[in-house]
Amino acid sequence: MARVLVTGGAGFLGSHLCEALLEAGHDVICLDNISTGSKANIAHLQGRHGARFEFLRHDVIEPVMLEVDRIYHLACPASPVAYQSNPVRTVKTNVMGTLNMLGLAKRTKARILLASTSEVYGDPREHPQKESYLGNVNQLGPRACYDEGKRVAETLMMEYFRQHRVDIRIARIFNTYGPRMALNDGRVVSNFIVAALKGKPLQLYGGGGQGRSFCFVSDLVRGLTALMEYEGEQCHEPFNLGNPNEISIRELADITLRLTQGRSPVQDSPALPDDPGRRCPDISRARSKLGFDPKVPLEQGLQQTIADFRERVAR
Repeated sequence: MARVLVTGGAGFLGSHLCEALLEAGHDVICLDNISTGSKANIAHLQGRHGARFEFLRHDVIEPVMLEVDRIYHLACPASPVAYQSNPVRTVKTNVMGTLNMLGLAKRTKARILLASTSEVYGDPREHPQKESYLGNVNQLGPRACYDEGKRVAETLMMEYFRQHRVDIRIARIFNTYGPRMALNDGRVVSNFIVAALKGKPLQLYGGGGQGRSFCFVSDLVRGLTALMEYEGEQCHEPFNLGNPNEISIRELADITLRLTQGRSPVQDSPALPDDPGRRCPDISRARSKLGFDPKVPLEQGLQQTIADFRERVAR
């Protein structure tokens, strides 16, 4: 078993990853500055796993000295509301944080996985998006602090591999949802569920015709751990991880209202700047190399997510 560091481990995705790693028998260090994560996400892990789970409050912008075998580098605000609230810090987290984690990986000879994003493709002109697609991006727009930050982080990963032979993995994560998403994170799934539960209008920015694919968090975690341990062909190249089943945002609103039994109106709103028209992964590489194929149907995953949100909204 390995000693594993998860940066951003108290966030939505990070907490599920910490849980899965502990259940697999690993020792886990959860590093988070709690800027967008929450101690509540990992409270059930503290005590249940004893000394095998450690929480370290730390910002990846600053170096840290640890001894680890594996590094899952997830630290960075991932929702537009969060990363646009302090865009300069978002860039610093992506660039300086990734440099610090790569330096740690180099020193300890640890394998490191970067949680990159489908946002590196921008507003894509290729559909679905393959890893070979170089993107259609706006480096000056309001989302660039995140999009370009992740693109630079990928560059740093590749240069540390080429120059220092650091053992890297790059996961390009597409829309992921599930329990423990922040209620106010501004992502469409959480926005719709909270609005439906509170009887408020569901806003369709740009009319709701945009195409998206949604991967349940347990499927995504399986993909991340499979990629981390994969040692075959193309292991140092990017892998798309997500669900290739595409629906429109308007369809998602209809499903959410049906599952919540909500009576909220659906309202058209002006489009958001640089909001991609379509976003859907080609996961051929992950299927063939990792055996990755999402299993949780959208409605089943939404039912679990709604149950979690219903409990928290009622508090």
